[in-house]
Amino acid sequence: MGSLYSEHLTWLHRWPAGCKLAGMAVLGTLLFVLSAPGALAAVGVACALLWWSLGPATRVARRLIVSVLIAAALVAGFHLWMGRPEVAAVSALRLACASTLGVALTVSTRPTDLLQVLDALLRPLAHLGLRPERVSLQLALMLRFTEHFFVQWKKLDEAHRLRTGRAGGLRLIAPLTVQMLQGAQRVADALYARLGG
Repeated sequence: MGSLYSEHLTWLHRWPAGCKLAGMAVLGTLLFVLSAPGALAAVGVACALLWWSLGPATRVARRLIVSVLIAAALVAGFHLWMGRPEVAAVSALRLACASTLGVALTVSTRPTDLLQVLDALLRPLAHLGLRPERVSLQLALMLRFTEHFFVQWKKLDEAHRLRTGRAGGLRLIAPLTVQMLQGAQRVADALYARLGG
């Protein structure tokens, strides 16, 4: 699977994965506690500065963040059309900020490091009869497939641009779905062979 992790080392790469995950959880919660557009705009400026501070490390995720910003603009446009400018600002800022935080975590943290943190956090669940290693594996796979989705979309879009000179857009949904299902099947087969039924 492709990865959005960047080998361009930044100040955020030096932070432990656990600290970054905790920081993202706190800041993500704060985004939904705040409801004033002014306060969220200040958080938006902070997120933009975070993105800018990572420099070349964000290159692998630039197209992803552009698509998120377009989605945020569409959400804002819908609410403006409904005559709710405050909801438009709050919704768009929350989406853009949460996505920026997630991408910052992804480009600066190896997936194996995140898996180790999840293992440690979920270990107490063993006392309840759950298997924490399986839960952490499921969470890690969810994160990886989300990341893999955007990597594959980017590759298909670039191939389509080379052939036609235009962006693929919605035409890519069918081949992307096929590739994602094939990837999921390969992972499922590998897990079945390794862990059993």
